[in-house]
Amino acid sequence: MAKTRSCPNPLTYFATQTNKSTLFYLIATSSLCTLSYLAALRRSPGDLYPASPATILPCTTPISSSADPAPPLDFSAHHSADFSARRGPRFPPCSANFSEYTPCEDVARSLRFEREMLVYRERHCPDGGGERLRCRVPAPYGYRRPFRWPESRGAAWFANVPHKELTVEKKNQNWVKSEGDRFLFPGGGTMFPNGADKYIEDIGKMIGLRDGSIRTALDTGCGVASWGAYLLSRNILTMSFAPRDTHEAQVQFALERGVPALLGVLASIRIPYPSRAFDMAHCSRCLIPWSQYNGLYLIEIDRVLRPGGYWILSGPPINWERHWKGWERTTEDLRAEQASIETLARRLCWKKLKQKEDIAIWRKPTNHVHCKINRKVFKFPTFCRSQDPDMAWYTKMEVCLTPLPDVPDNNIKVVAGGELARWPERLISVPPRISSGSLEGITGETFMENTAVWKARVLHYKSLDNQLAEPGRYRNLLDMNSYLGGFAAALVDDPLWVMNVVPVEARANTLGVIYERGLIGTYQSWCEAMSTYPRTYDLIHADSVFTLYKDRCEMEDILLEMDRILRPEGVIIFRDDVDILAKIKKALDGMQYDTRITDHENGPLEREKILLAAKQYWTSPAPGSDQ
Repeated sequence: MAKTRSCPNPLTYFATQTNKSTLFYLIATSSLCTLSYLAALRRSPGDLYPASPATILPCTTPISSSADPAPPLDFSAHHSADFSARRGPRFPPCSANFSEYTPCEDVARSLRFEREMLVYRERHCPDGGGERLRCRVPAPYGYRRPFRWPESRGAAWFANVPHKELTVEKKNQNWVKSEGDRFLFPGGGTMFPNGADKYIEDIGKMIGLRDGSIRTALDTGCGVASWGAYLLSRNILTMSFAPRDTHEAQVQFALERGVPALLGVLASIRIPYPSRAFDMAHCSRCLIPWSQYNGLYLIEIDRVLRPGGYWILSGPPINWERHWKGWERTTEDLRAEQASIETLARRLCWKKLKQKEDIAIWRKPTNHVHCKINRKVFKFPTFCRSQDPDMAWYTKMEVCLTPLPDVPDNNIKVVAGGELARWPERLISVPPRISSGSLEGITGETFMENTAVWKARVLHYKSLDNQLAEPGRYRNLLDMNSYLGGFAAALVDDPLWVMNVVPVEARANTLGVIYERGLIGTYQSWCEAMSTYPRTYDLIHADSVFTLYKDRCEMEDILLEMDRILRPEGVIIFRDDVDILAKIKKALDGMQYDTRITDHENGPLEREKILLAAKQYWTSPAPGSDQ
């Protein structure tokens, strides 16, 4: 309500007086008004009439409430959370015997499952409740930060992977050697004792490996992944996998070397990759029974090979005429095995390009125009009709041929699904799965915008974490919710690799797009453990992961899995809503992490924030200690 003040009006008084004292009264009245004005200015803000601009207005002028002073400007962030509350639950370290614990490939649990088709070596994750660990997996005593790439390709610390079995078992094949406090990797393999580099050169004489047409490769039964390690110098990115079996720690060695690898096996379920993913697949004495089970495993390789992709086989039965005595098998047996593989390849419409000494190479057709016609000759396998070819999370394999996308007018010169650009143009070209419109709501414009956004975001990350900006500090990276692979694409010029994960709960299945860009990745549900060893990654990126899994599974279980697969002194970059990050921070405060929350790259008014969490260095106690 407007406030007013009253005082004698000198003009009225002067009009009614005519005697000699008029001047005196005029001066006195004016003086009183002046004193009243000065007194009002001196009053404190807590007095009845606060000093304000209104006091200088004429005494009888109403003071509008709109004339009140504006509140002070507020420059503080309006999206915040209470970080002062008590810390979240604390998780103690597990005992030292869990230092190599792989929850879904646990050897003891696997013995409960059938051995036929190696089902017992597939993923078998612990049930909720008592089987799931609620402690932090320790690094072994003496653990050291791995060598930097490219030195790591040839060396790893013994304390990090304390297993010498392969140095004895594969002594004559140059897989790995022990020397003092470290392992050395000469680059050999069962079928390439003279080194992977020389072996790859021999392959390169048969198919082009340096022209950018081959970018993604799959190595089945990879050993210590020397094939994939030496392909990196040719800009070929290999997904290597092998089971956790009697060849103790082979995948763990690969990861210590800084080479992409996962635990996996060809058994009864599809391997966790989309159809048309790899430009090349490889088996070097991988001991996979290709001709058994109606050719099921070679049919699965066909599913994940892109149109025009290559399959390379060395080892039994190739060149059996020379090696049959060393393989301790009869000539009849080996001849029959090779004949069955050759027949199966023809049934898949593959063409055998060449066989030279110990190496044979087949090529998948670029489309299925002719293959559909020759089903009149080859009744088996028939084309699959029901399953989504990109569905590969606990999906049973089928003895049927995955059909390639149709081509216009049955033109045999057209590549099914769209032709890929050569590397490195492939990385930034709109992938065929997007340009064809097969992914609802994702357009070429969406792709280009996403690529630009992640370039800016990664630059911002490097300003927050100077170790990410330091070439070589981080080698093995994981992106837990990759979408279109923009995070990995923005880092492609750095000496590192990124395992891109598309969660099976995600709205869109975009892993095929990631492979079409020339990147690698896998499917995963973060309600379960990942098929990898502890201490796999130097840096983990989690974009909106906890928003995705809200009400699906426990936040603490996901954080414990992230802690398991992160190396000591590794870093996690969380990007999520500020309220979710506040809860994550509380939990990490009880897990030996140094954490800080920073604003979004667009400023403090965004609800989405960034949480940086650095894992402290700690290990199991020394053997024999009382700790």
